Amino acid sequence: MTLSKNLSSFYFLSITLCFALVNAAKFNIVNNCPFTIWAGAVPGGGRQLNARGGTWNHDVAAGTKGARIGLELDAISMALGVANARRLLWLFQCQAYGVPPNTLAEFGLNQYMNLDFFDISLVDGFNVPMEFSPTSNGCTRGIRCTADINRECPNKLKAPGGCNNPCTVFKTNEYCCNSGSCGPTKYSQFFKDRCPDAYSYPNDDKTSKVVFTCPGGTNYKVVFCP
Repeated sequence: MTLSKNLSSFYFLSITLCFALVNAAKFNIVNNCPFTIWAGAVPGGGRQLNARGGTWNHDVAAGTKGARIGLELDAISMALGVANARRLLWLFQCQAYGVPPNTLAEFGLNQYMNLDFFDISLVDGFNVPMEFSPTSNGCTRGIRCTADINRECPNKLKAPGGCNNPCTVFKTNEYCCNSGSCGPTKYSQFFKDRCPDAYSYPNDDKTSKVVFTCPGGTNYKVVFCP
């Protein structure tokens, strides 16, 4: 009787796993930067990606929402003097997508009308250029944010390894939209001018096209330093 129950449980789990894998979206995450990075995904954990071509193939279950992919700098963060503790925490946990400032790929799969929704966000600032593009299902409209934002970053937003979003620096409703009501500022306009298809502040989707869609079941690539 026990053997029969165990076999039934095994078959059920196998079928469930196969169903999840068949319906998972495949994300090809690539590091084209000239330095090693730690790429992280929620959900999904993280991987070290070597310079100029390190790759991580990551399956994401259908129906996933509120997902993010970002990175923590490795060799460059040490050169810039970023605290060892921050990098070690990232290394051992590997369950997040980095700490601000960081460029983020955001997405929800198989949502309203079975569409995938995806965007690049600079709401947490910017650390490296990014491309986020579909690779299947006849969906061809991708997003790129490749401006030299770190070099051009306003002095008040400069940070080791990147360019802060103003909310991180000033922590006021004007920049953080804590009340749910805020508009563009000179700082959000700085990001918008350089990466018009990316979120530049929390309410950016009310005034510009920053969220893109593909049919559910589409596969994607996220490229750091495209």
